[in-house]
Amino acid sequence: MRSIMVTMWVTLDGVVQGLGRPDEDTRGGFTHGGWGQRYTDEVMGREMAKAMTAPGDMLFGRRTWQDFITAWGRLTDGNPVTTHMNAATKYVVSRTLEDADAWQNSILLRGDAVDAVADLKAQPGRDLSIIGSASLVQDLHAAGLIDHYTLLIHPLTLSTGTRLFEGPAPLTEFDLTDSVTTTKGVIIAHYTRR
Repeated sequence: MRSIMVTMWVTLDGVVQGLGRPDEDTRGGFTHGGWGQRYTDEVMGREMAKAMTAPGDMLFGRRTWQDFITAWGRLTDGNPVTTHMNAATKYVVSRTLEDADAWQNSILLRGDAVDAVADLKAQPGRDLSIIGSASLVQDLHAAGLIDHYTLLIHPLTLSTGTRLFEGPAPLTEFDLTDSVTTTKGVIIAHYTRR
């Protein structure tokens, strides 16, 4: 059985929406887009490069997959992260996409996200990593399908925006397996489900 590892950038009050750009995700009138940029440093870059080049397949919700096509899918810069992202098998969960041809090595998983991912997880194959895709992560967490979290906990609160652990979910306990603090106060915490 494959394991599923999630990497999420999160504020102290749990917001995961729109960290990269002001226009990244304005759903619900969110006006704090781009909040994560000022916290990037060498430590974070090094840690994320390790995580984003680890062997394995990737799993995306539709919105994040489409956003990543622009950020990674058209690059040919020889960067190890770019090379990994383009070469990895990418599973995209969507009820609305017609196909997943827009980014090489992408496979469309149709239908109910939890059922599709549970079936994929049960098959032999490489472990799956999710970067972003908050709605998908919330559904999979509620179904008990997430095995590991890497949370980049940023030292700020926003009070509005999509939160990582919104909605119903079972009591789930995790062990802290490692942590690193960046020069800008971000705690990169690695958790494994008990």
